[in-house]
Amino acid sequence: MALAAAGWDVHIVLRSRSSSTQLQALGDRMTVHRVGDDGTGLGEAMRLAAPDAVFHLAAMFVAEHRSSDLAPLVQANLLFATQLLEAMRSCGVRLLVNTGTAWQHFGNRDYDPVNLYAATKQAFEAIATYYVNAHGFAVATLVLFDTYGPDDTRPKLMRALWDAASSGAELDMTSGGQLLDLVYIDDVVDAFLAAERTLRDGGAVQRRYGISSGQPLSLRQLVATFEDAVGVRLQVKWGARPDRTRDVFVPWTGFDAPPGWRPRVALRDGLRRSMPPNLKRRKTPRLETRLPLR
Repeated sequence: MALAAAGWDVHIVLRSRSSSTQLQALGDRMTVHRVGDDGTGLGEAMRLAAPDAVFHLAAMFVAEHRSSDLAPLVQANLLFATQLLEAMRSCGVRLLVNTGTAWQHFGNRDYDPVNLYAATKQAFEAIATYYVNAHGFAVATLVLFDTYGPDDTRPKLMRALWDAASSGAELDMTSGGQLLDLVYIDDVVDAFLAAERTLRDGGAVQRRYGISSGQPLSLRQLVATFEDAVGVRLQVKWGARPDRTRDVFVPWTGFDAPPGWRPRVALRDGLRRSMPPNLKRRKTPRLETRLPLR
Protein backbone atom coordinates (compact mmCIF):
# COMPACT_ATOMS: atom_id res chain seq x y z
CA MET A 1 0.00 0.00 0.00
CA ALA A 2 2.87 2.36 0.77
CA LEU A 3 4.34 1.71 -2.68
CA ALA A 4 1.04 2.46 -4.40
CA ALA A 5 0.61 5.64 -2.35
CA ALA A 6 4.09 6.74 -3.45
CA GLY A 7 3.12 6.31 -7.10
CA TRP A 8 4.76 2.96 -7.82
CA ASP A 9 3.22 0.60 -10.38
CA VAL A 10 2.57 -2.31 -8.00
CA HIS A 11 2.21 -5.94 -9.03
CA ILE A 12 1.44 -8.54 -6.36
CA VAL A 13 1.94 -12.30 -6.64
CA LEU A 14 -0.60 -14.34 -4.68
CA ARG A 15 -1.19 -18.06 -4.47
CA SER A 16 -4.45 -19.17 -6.02
CA ARG A 17 -5.97 -19.88 -2.59
CA SER A 18 -4.73 -16.73 -0.81
CA SER A 19 -7.22 -14.06 0.21
CA SER A 20 -6.92 -10.60 -1.34
CA THR A 21 -9.40 -8.95 1.05
CA GLN A 22 -6.82 -6.68 2.66
CA LEU A 23 -5.68 -5.49 -0.77
CA GLN A 24 -9.08 -4.40 -2.04
CA ALA A 25 -8.58 -0.85 -0.77
CA LEU A 26 -5.89 -0.38 -3.41
CA GLY A 27 -8.41 -0.85 -6.21
CA ASP A 28 -6.88 -0.27 -9.64
CA ARG A 29 -3.57 0.93 -8.15
CA MET A 30 -2.26 -2.63 -8.23
CA THR A 31 -2.27 -5.73 -10.41
CA VAL A 32 -2.70 -9.16 -8.82
CA HIS A 33 -1.11 -12.23 -10.42
CA ARG A 34 -2.37 -15.60 -9.20
CA VAL A 35 0.13 -18.49 -9.22
CA GLY A 36 -0.03 -22.10 -8.14
CA ASP A 37 1.46 -23.38 -4.89
CA ASP A 38 4.06 -25.17 -7.02
CA GLY A 39 5.08 -21.92 -8.71
CA THR A 40 3.05 -22.45 -11.86
CA GLY A 41 2.53 -19.10 -13.57
CA LEU A 42 5.34 -17.32 -11.73
CA GLY A 43 7.45 -16.84 -14.85
CA GLU A 44 4.51 -15.41 -16.80
CA ALA A 45 3.67 -13.04 -13.93
CA MET A 46 7.28 -11.81 -13.91
CA ARG A 47 7.20 -11.27 -17.68
CA LEU A 48 3.95 -9.30 -17.53
CA ALA A 49 5.00 -7.17 -14.56
CA ALA A 50 8.57 -6.51 -15.81
CA PRO A 51 9.48 -4.99 -12.43
CA ASP A 52 12.47 -2.83 -11.59
CA ALA A 53 12.58 -4.40 -8.12
CA VAL A 54 11.07 -7.38 -6.32
CA PHE A 55 10.15 -7.41 -2.62
CA HIS A 56 10.04 -11.02 -1.41
CA LEU A 57 7.74 -11.35 1.63
CA ALA A 58 6.24 -14.81 1.14
CA ALA A 59 7.05 -17.50 3.70
CA MET A 60 5.65 -20.33 5.75
CA PHE A 61 6.21 -19.93 9.49
CA VAL A 62 5.95 -22.56 12.21
CA ALA A 63 7.60 -22.09 15.60
CA GLU A 64 8.00 -25.82 16.29
CA HIS A 65 7.61 -28.04 13.25
CA ARG A 66 6.07 -31.47 12.94
CA SER A 67 7.07 -34.06 10.38
CA SER A 68 4.08 -33.06 8.26
CA ASP A 69 5.48 -29.51 8.03
CA LEU A 70 8.71 -30.52 6.27
CA ALA A 71 7.44 -30.48 2.68
CA PRO A 72 5.41 -27.24 3.02
CA LEU A 73 8.34 -25.46 4.71
CA VAL A 74 10.79 -26.46 2.01
CA GLN A 75 8.29 -25.76 -0.77
CA ALA A 76 7.40 -22.26 0.44
CA ASN A 77 10.70 -21.03 1.84
CA LEU A 78 13.14 -22.69 -0.57
CA LEU A 79 11.55 -24.07 -3.73
CA PHE A 80 9.09 -21.24 -4.37
CA ALA A 81 11.69 -18.62 -3.40
CA THR A 82 14.23 -20.16 -5.78
CA GLN A 83 11.61 -20.28 -8.53
CA LEU A 84 11.17 -16.56 -7.94
CA LEU A 85 14.90 -15.97 -8.46
CA GLU A 86 14.87 -18.05 -11.62
CA ALA A 87 11.84 -16.17 -12.98
CA MET A 88 13.68 -12.92 -12.31
CA ARG A 89 16.81 -14.20 -14.08
CA SER A 90 14.88 -15.31 -17.16
CA CYS A 91 13.19 -11.89 -17.42
CA GLY A 92 16.31 -9.81 -16.82
CA VAL A 93 15.23 -8.59 -13.36
CA ARG A 94 18.13 -8.37 -10.94
CA LEU A 95 17.10 -6.37 -7.85
CA LEU A 96 15.62 -8.27 -4.88
CA VAL A 97 14.78 -7.17 -1.35
CA ASN A 98 14.44 -10.36 0.70
CA THR A 99 13.06 -11.00 4.19
CA GLY A 100 14.99 -12.87 6.87
CA THR A 101 14.48 -13.43 10.58
CA ALA A 102 16.49 -12.70 13.71
CA TRP A 103 15.74 -16.30 14.66
CA GLN A 104 18.66 -17.22 12.40
CA HIS A 105 20.88 -15.97 15.26
CA PHE A 106 20.04 -17.93 18.39
CA GLY A 107 22.24 -16.96 21.34
CA ASN A 108 23.55 -13.91 19.43
CA ARG A 109 25.59 -16.18 17.16
CA ASP A 110 26.55 -15.46 13.55
CA TYR A 111 24.34 -18.38 12.58
CA ASP A 112 22.39 -20.73 14.79
CA PRO A 113 18.75 -21.25 13.75
CA VAL A 114 16.14 -21.21 16.50
CA ASN A 115 14.00 -23.61 14.47
CA LEU A 116 13.62 -25.25 11.07
CA TYR A 117 11.80 -22.20 9.72
CA ALA A 118 14.87 -20.06 10.45
CA ALA A 119 17.11 -22.70 8.86
CA THR A 120 15.12 -22.55 5.62
CA LYS A 121 15.45 -18.76 5.58
CA GLN A 122 19.23 -19.10 5.91
CA ALA A 123 19.30 -21.72 3.17
CA PHE A 124 17.55 -19.36 0.78
CA GLU A 125 20.13 -16.66 1.48
CA ALA A 126 22.80 -19.17 0.47
CA ILE A 127 20.94 -19.88 -2.77
CA ALA A 128 20.66 -16.15 -3.43
CA THR A 129 24.45 -15.90 -3.18
CA TYR A 130 24.71 -18.03 -6.32
CA TYR A 131 22.44 -15.66 -8.24
CA VAL A 132 24.49 -12.69 -7.04
CA ASN A 133 27.83 -14.21 -8.05
CA ALA A 134 26.77 -16.00 -11.23
CA HIS A 135 24.04 -13.73 -12.59
CA GLY A 136 24.80 -10.26 -11.24
CA PHE A 137 21.88 -9.98 -8.84
CA ALA A 138 21.69 -7.21 -6.24
CA VAL A 139 20.10 -8.64 -3.09
CA ALA A 140 19.41 -7.04 0.29
CA THR A 141 17.99 -9.18 3.09
CA LEU A 142 16.11 -7.41 5.86
CA VAL A 143 16.39 -9.45 9.03
CA LEU A 144 13.21 -8.79 10.98
CA PHE A 145 12.72 -9.15 14.70
CA ASP A 146 9.07 -8.69 15.76
CA THR A 147 6.60 -6.58 13.79
CA TYR A 148 3.16 -5.22 14.70
CA GLY A 149 0.51 -2.80 13.50
CA PRO A 150 -3.22 -2.31 12.80
CA ASP A 151 -5.39 -5.04 11.26
CA ASP A 152 -2.80 -7.75 11.91
CA THR A 153 -4.58 -11.08 11.49
CA ARG A 154 -1.55 -13.30 12.14
CA PRO A 155 -2.10 -15.76 15.04
CA LYS A 156 0.83 -14.36 17.02
CA LEU A 157 1.41 -12.67 20.37
CA MET A 158 -0.03 -9.23 19.59
CA ARG A 159 -3.26 -10.77 18.31
CA ALA A 160 -3.54 -12.75 21.55
CA LEU A 161 -3.03 -9.59 23.62
CA TRP A 162 -5.70 -7.66 21.72
CA ASP A 163 -8.15 -10.56 21.98
CA ALA A 164 -7.54 -10.83 25.72
CA ALA A 165 -7.94 -7.06 26.14
CA SER A 166 -11.27 -7.16 24.31
CA SER A 167 -12.71 -10.24 26.01
CA GLY A 168 -11.20 -10.11 29.48
CA ALA A 169 -10.34 -13.79 29.16
CA GLU A 170 -7.37 -15.31 30.96
CA LEU A 171 -4.20 -15.56 28.91
CA ASP A 172 -1.79 -18.43 29.50
CA MET A 173 1.83 -17.32 29.17
CA THR A 174 5.30 -18.74 29.56
CA SER A 175 7.79 -17.58 32.21
CA GLY A 176 7.91 -14.14 30.57
CA GLY A 177 11.66 -13.72 30.31
CA GLN A 178 11.81 -14.13 26.52
CA LEU A 179 13.02 -11.05 24.64
CA LEU A 180 10.97 -9.33 21.96
CA ASP A 181 11.99 -6.44 19.72
CA LEU A 182 8.90 -4.87 18.17
CA VAL A 183 9.03 -2.52 15.17
CA TYR A 184 5.88 -0.76 13.97
CA ILE A 185 4.76 -1.66 10.47
CA ASP A 186 5.25 1.85 9.01
CA ASP A 187 8.88 1.74 10.15
CA VAL A 188 9.27 -1.72 8.63
CA VAL A 189 7.97 -0.43 5.28
CA ASP A 190 10.42 2.47 5.43
CA ALA A 191 13.22 -0.03 6.05
CA PHE A 192 12.32 -2.02 2.93
CA LEU A 193 12.37 1.15 0.84
CA ALA A 194 15.68 2.23 2.35
CA ALA A 195 17.19 -1.17 1.53
CA GLU A 196 15.91 -0.98 -2.05
CA ARG A 197 17.63 2.38 -2.49
CA THR A 198 20.99 0.86 -1.53
CA LEU A 199 20.77 -1.52 -4.51
CA ARG A 200 20.09 1.05 -7.22
CA ASP A 201 23.71 1.54 -8.29
CA GLY A 202 23.28 -1.56 -10.46
CA GLY A 203 26.21 -3.59 -9.19
CA ALA A 204 26.12 -7.23 -8.09
CA VAL A 205 25.98 -7.20 -4.31
CA GLN A 206 24.52 -9.06 -1.34
CA ARG A 207 23.71 -7.00 1.72
CA ARG A 208 22.11 -7.72 5.07
CA TYR A 209 20.39 -5.36 7.50
CA GLY A 210 18.78 -5.82 10.91
CA ILE A 211 15.44 -4.07 11.51
CA SER A 212 15.38 -3.44 15.24
CA SER A 213 13.68 -1.01 17.60
CA GLY A 214 16.93 -0.84 19.55
CA GLN A 215 14.95 -1.49 22.72
CA PRO A 216 14.20 -5.20 23.21
CA LEU A 217 11.80 -5.98 26.03
CA SER A 218 11.06 -9.09 28.02
CA LEU A 219 7.61 -10.57 27.52
CA ARG A 220 6.64 -9.37 31.00
CA GLN A 221 7.82 -5.84 30.19
CA LEU A 222 5.88 -5.90 26.93
CA VAL A 223 2.66 -6.91 28.67
CA ALA A 224 3.13 -4.14 31.24
CA THR A 225 3.75 -1.59 28.47
CA PHE A 226 0.69 -2.86 26.58
CA GLU A 227 -1.49 -2.46 29.67
CA ASP A 228 -0.20 1.04 30.32
CA ALA A 229 -0.57 2.21 26.71
CA VAL A 230 -4.03 0.74 26.13
CA GLY A 231 -5.45 1.33 29.61
CA VAL A 232 -6.42 -2.26 30.44
CA ARG A 233 -5.39 -4.95 32.88
CA LEU A 234 -4.89 -8.37 31.35
CA GLN A 235 -5.60 -11.60 33.22
CA VAL A 236 -2.20 -13.20 32.57
CA LYS A 237 -1.26 -16.56 34.06
CA TRP A 238 2.53 -16.50 34.01
CA GLY A 239 4.15 -19.91 33.80
CA ALA A 240 0.96 -21.63 32.63
CA ARG A 241 2.75 -22.62 29.42
CA PRO A 242 6.25 -24.12 29.32
CA ASP A 243 9.09 -22.21 27.71
CA ARG A 244 10.24 -23.61 24.37
CA THR A 245 13.65 -25.26 24.43
CA ARG A 246 15.07 -22.59 22.10
CA ASP A 247 13.25 -19.47 23.20
CA VAL A 248 15.17 -16.23 22.72
CA PHE A 249 16.60 -14.87 25.98
CA VAL A 250 19.73 -13.28 24.45
CA PRO A 251 19.21 -10.62 21.75
CA TRP A 252 21.04 -10.63 18.42
CA THR A 253 23.24 -7.54 18.13
CA GLY A 254 25.55 -8.26 15.17
CA PHE A 255 23.79 -6.17 12.53
CA ASP A 256 23.70 -2.78 10.82
CA ALA A 257 20.53 -0.87 9.95
CA PRO A 258 19.83 0.21 6.37
CA PRO A 259 21.66 3.48 5.63
CA GLY A 260 19.55 6.46 6.65
CA TRP A 261 16.92 4.36 8.43
CA ARG A 262 15.87 4.37 12.07
CA PRO A 263 12.58 3.49 13.77
CA ARG A 264 10.38 6.51 14.43
CA VAL A 265 7.25 5.11 16.10
CA ALA A 266 7.65 4.45 19.82
CA LEU A 267 6.04 1.30 21.18
CA ARG A 268 3.33 3.03 23.20
CA ASP A 269 2.35 5.18 20.24
CA GLY A 270 2.37 2.16 17.91
CA LEU A 271 0.15 0.20 20.28
CA ARG A 272 -2.38 3.03 20.39
CA ARG A 273 -2.36 3.26 16.59
CA SER A 274 -2.95 -0.50 16.41
CA MET A 275 -5.94 -0.58 18.75
CA PRO A 276 -8.91 -2.47 17.24
CA PRO A 277 -12.02 -0.33 16.68
CA ASN A 278 -14.08 -2.43 19.09
CA LEU A 279 -11.73 -1.73 21.99
CA LYS A 280 -12.22 1.70 23.46
CA ARG A 281 -9.30 3.05 25.36
CA ARG A 282 -9.94 2.93 29.06
CA LYS A 283 -7.82 4.77 31.56
CA THR A 284 -6.73 2.67 34.50
CA PRO A 285 -7.23 4.34 37.88
CA ARG A 286 -3.95 5.28 39.44
CA LEU A 287 -3.15 4.18 42.96
CA GLU A 288 -2.55 7.24 45.14
CA THR A 289 -0.35 7.26 48.21
CA ARG A 290 -1.69 9.67 50.82
CA LEU A 291 0.82 10.92 53.31
CA PRO A 292 -0.37 11.73 56.84
CA LEU A 293 -0.80 15.42 57.58
CA ARG A 294 1.79 16.86 59.91
